[in-house]
Amino acid sequence: MIKSQYKWNVKNVDQPSDEAKKLGQELELDPIICQILINRGYEDADSIQNFLNPNPDQLADPLLMHDMQRGIDRIEEAVSNSEKITVYGDYDADGVTSTAIMYEALDQLGAEVEFYIPNRFSDGYGPNVEAFKKIIENGTTLIITVDNGVSGNEAIAAANKLNCDVVVTDHHELPEQLPDAYAIIHPRFPGSNYPFGGLSGAGVAFKVVTALLQEIPQDALDLVAIGTVADLVPMTGENRVLVYYGLQAISQTARLGLSALIKEAKINPEELDEQSIGFGIAPRLNALGRLNDAAPAVELLTTVDEDRATELARDVESQNKERQELVKQISLEAEAQADTETNRNSQTLIIDGNNWHEGVLGIVASRIVEKTGKPTIVLNRDSTTGRAKGSGRSVDGFDLFSALDGHRDLMVNFGGHAMAVGMTTTIDNINQVREALEQEADKQKLSEQERSQVKVAATLNLADTTMDFFHLMKRLAPFGTDNLEPLFRFDPDSISGVKVMGADKTHLRFKLGQNGKSLDAIAFGKGSLAKDIQNGPNDTEIIGCLDLNVWKGRSTLQVMVKDVLVSGTQLFIKRTNQLNQQMFQKSGVYLFFHKKIMTQLLPFIGENAQGILFEDFSIQQVNPETVIYIVDCPDTIEDLGGILKQVKPSKIVLYLYKKQPISLLGMPERAQYAKLFKFVETHRNVDIAHQMDELAKYLEINRNVLVFMIQVFFEVGFVQVSQGLMSGAAKPSRVDLAAAPSYQLREQQIETEEKLLLSNANELKVWLQTQLV
Repeated sequence: MIKSQYKWNVKNVDQPSDEAKKLGQELELDPIICQILINRGYEDADSIQNFLNPNPDQLADPLLMHDMQRGIDRIEEAVSNSEKITVYGDYDADGVTSTAIMYEALDQLGAEVEFYIPNRFSDGYGPNVEAFKKIIENGTTLIITVDNGVSGNEAIAAANKLNCDVVVTDHHELPEQLPDAYAIIHPRFPGSNYPFGGLSGAGVAFKVVTALLQEIPQDALDLVAIGTVADLVPMTGENRVLVYYGLQAISQTARLGLSALIKEAKINPEELDEQSIGFGIAPRLNALGRLNDAAPAVELLTTVDEDRATELARDVESQNKERQELVKQISLEAEAQADTETNRNSQTLIIDGNNWHEGVLGIVASRIVEKTGKPTIVLNRDSTTGRAKGSGRSVDGFDLFSALDGHRDLMVNFGGHAMAVGMTTTIDNINQVREALEQEADKQKLSEQERSQVKVAATLNLADTTMDFFHLMKRLAPFGTDNLEPLFRFDPDSISGVKVMGADKTHLRFKLGQNGKSLDAIAFGKGSLAKDIQNGPNDTEIIGCLDLNVWKGRSTLQVMVKDVLVSGTQLFIKRTNQLNQQMFQKSGVYLFFHKKIMTQLLPFIGENAQGILFEDFSIQQVNPETVIYIVDCPDTIEDLGGILKQVKPSKIVLYLYKKQPISLLGMPERAQYAKLFKFVETHRNVDIAHQMDELAKYLEINRNVLVFMIQVFFEVGFVQVSQGLMSGAAKPSRVDLAAAPSYQLREQQIETEEKLLLSNANELKVWLQTQLV
């Protein structure tokens, strides 16, 4: 049995509704696609058409946004008066693209403009008092924040005292006390009439530039798409339109730095999609801010010098590789800590190490959460300062921010939200924070929380997985938050070709089969499940996304597996003709069909296990968590089938031990019976106890076959055996040898061996599964 990692939300996924079928006919769409859209809130033909056909007309008037006109007036005044303007950005991908969008537009308008990207380690996030003062000392009279600012009360107050206006453009959560900025341009400002609140920082900057230029800035579509995808904002409404057109712009961008970055990342512009941004472009832009200074990222995106673009792109690629290596090294150490006995028994995790780069600890924390399902904080210990600084990530149903908010006395710095926090504490306080977090887990009843939930879009038969369906499904893209790539449920008849992949064997490949059609499946990070999936029963389900695999010019569909569920009993077929002590050390029930074999092996069975003879077995001795080991091969197929029909354990391991299978010798031939009959007619008192080998050689019959033949003759009265001496019967009756019990048993044994020992593993597995139903 394999428990699913997530809770599957499978509401309305088995069959398209009548409404979906009706819309499918009206719009000439597959009903499954219509049902997915209905489930996502697009319930009529018009809303579906608008969704499937993004259009610039769907972009709202930027002047509807709070303080937009006031902010634009101040910017235009600064441009007209040749005031020095500084765009104050942020060090992540959304922040640097926001900065580039605003900087380029102001430069285009002829403004005297510079940009400033705060350093993660020295400036921290958002407006920094000292940074603002330095900017103002250099002659700036207008600061425009992008992707930050709504929480910069102190720095903005300092700017006001120095006669520098601040126009805030931001999209983050609004605090109770807003800064005294000249203008606060924000899509979710209380009381404003802006219709879409889910813009990224780059999206807000794009709207400001639209208002400044009084037209959609076509040459900024590539940047706004990157910032939007990178910041994981809702991929609906305006964001969907911006990314839809932005992806087209990226694929044919004239931006030298972006082209160079795409080349370094080995992204094919013809196949570029939102995943190319999320897993290729954005992580590289983020790498600069995580490790050092993110300002070169803005230069990369805005440079018109081809040589400089190439140089910067290579530097970005180098730092991204360094970031990947850091994450890999720290993750290995962090995972080892997470796997200690103490941490396995904890509801939450605080993991700490020495000389861990603080810029990547959030990524490491996310990996540990994904692997363990536990809220995790990863800290770097600095013995010089005596402090430990890092990041935390949570799970659905556990508010990590509120859990720690009441323990600020244990921390030097702290901030964040329900799912992610940043914090600094002292090394001496780490254990107290750990204890506090465990107590908060009890208060929030973390142990009673359900697993993280994933929404399944539809149940697909393999027959439905056509190229036409795939391309129609892709019309739902670009995918992202609130418009996730559809997760489909598959219930295959069979799973075959299970293989681990990757240098460290952490990934998995297998093939789904259903009604004669097959589909390849790739499961990243699930290599440890290989044996369980390979030996699972037919009731194996998976959920995953459809993907296109292009190899040597040939395109085929495959499933990228998100989760696996194996219910019922798993079957591990380990047929053998040799037994050893190690095979009997695990806990479980060891079932024997032959008393002689059980007597020999009972001394080797471990303390937490028991050996049971088939005829003494009762269903009460097995619960759903029990593992049953079928030690030896039964004489009849019905004996094993009878056991399987009674029990539903978690796992059955079949050794099916038999030292010398009878089926390899088969049944004696008629001529061999005749030769033995003729011999016993003329010989009396043959010492078969001591001369069986000589007799077998004389009759040219295999010794074991001869023993069986003599037993049959004895049972039908052809011979008499007394004290090891065999003599032929004086006047034997005419009897059918098949009436002998030994003859009948041998026929049953051969049939059983052919089914259990000589069949291939797949054939045996199919038969075993029919017995477990």
